[in-house]
Amino acid sequence: MSAVTDKIKEICQELILSDEKITQVRDLMNQEINKGLGRETNPQAKIKCFPTYVRQLPNGKEMGKFLALDLGGTNFRVLLIELAGGIAHSNMVSKIFAVPNDIMVGPGEELFDHIAHCLSVFMHEHGVQNEKIPLGFTFSFPCRQEGLTKGVLVTWTKGFSCSNVEGKDVVKMLNEAIRRRGDVEIDVLAVLNDTTGTLMSCAYKNPECRIGLIIGTGTNACYVEKLDKVGTWDGDFNEPQQVVINLEWGAFGDDGCLDFIFTEYDRDVDKNSINVGKQVFEKMISGMYMGELAGLALRRLCREGLIFNGKGSERFNERGSFHTKYISEIEGEKNGEVANCQAILDELDITGYTDEDCRHVRYVCELVSRRAASLVCAGLACLLNRIKEKHAVVAVDGSVYRYHPAFHNLMTAGISKLIDPGLAFDLMLSEDGSGRELP
Repeated sequence: MSAVTDKIKEICQELILSDEKITQVRDLMNQEINKGLGRETNPQAKIKCFPTYVRQLPNGKEMGKFLALDLGGTNFRVLLIELAGGIAHSNMVSKIFAVPNDIMVGPGEELFDHIAHCLSVFMHEHGVQNEKIPLGFTFSFPCRQEGLTKGVLVTWTKGFSCSNVEGKDVVKMLNEAIRRRGDVEIDVLAVLNDTTGTLMSCAYKNPECRIGLIIGTGTNACYVEKLDKVGTWDGDFNEPQQVVINLEWGAFGDDGCLDFIFTEYDRDVDKNSINVGKQVFEKMISGMYMGELAGLALRRLCREGLIFNGKGSERFNERGSFHTKYISEIEGEKNGEVANCQAILDELDITGYTDEDCRHVRYVCELVSRRAASLVCAGLACLLNRIKEKHAVVAVDGSVYRYHPAFHNLMTAGISKLIDPGLAFDLMLSEDGSGRELP
């Protein structure tokens, strides 16, 4: 092994999590969940554990016509779903609409007016503008639910900062925007987080689903909890004595409990984010940040003359220039192949690189993605240990899980090492995302 390779490994060592540290993260998350579920301790908890008021999961026999609206990033999806009992008899059409940047950071009323406009366009395109159709609203931001049709935004994430929305009921704001248009009739049946939508989408096909997970632009999870463990529950205790809990686990570590695994790259990403000190767990895992974490490490190696002969490029040195998709593309090649990496370095205007440089770039990408997968595994193992079912299915969606070539296998291996003896699990990809949340 060359002296350069040794030095690179030494610099990148802090990105490697030992088994002991991953186990510690799992146990810390369990403590935080207990705090979030407690009536007295919840105000101090960073993992808020919001009850969703969803008590029962689908069984695949549901029937009817539904609309679904899935808002969680720079694009959102509108779906029209017709169910006739069973997967083979269901039909779904959908369309993706963009959320322009000026709307993402502008007045809240403009955001909901834009959504209402897109809903109207979609309904007219499919000839259902004169029907009153129930709608499920998947709103993928930290929300305190006060019922199936009332969700109060706690804080914006993922680059959104619309004014006059935090602390308000997003269902009411959507209904008001629809009424302002006056050209379609929509009955909002439920507001759900995308993790709950993913869980219900997969439960429609597999009754053993108990956990919903998103690893995309952001990350979050939900799971089915027994009512007697939910100190914040304010509903009835009739059967089924369970409720889906939306963890909002992206905020895990906001109190400093994860500082023992924080690296210089994590501190840099956080310092330059629009929500400094918040969503700490998410910033180590999700697609919005993974590319920049790898980019920061690579820029340091370049500055120290360990890659690219110490010569980067103006573009390479720009914040955000190393995209998360590059990690998937580089790791998607067989070991020893470098064509994808070469194309990316060309795109970043880096010249004079060697095949050895490409191998070092891949090494950094692997460290970032493996650390992200390990942290997700710690969280999921915590939930599987809480549920204690002999076999449980985890419903998963999100671009990182879908497109990173090794993420599924890394998760399967990592969770297996962290769950209690006698427990078994499967990971199930949500085929239609968080759109089929309505049944």
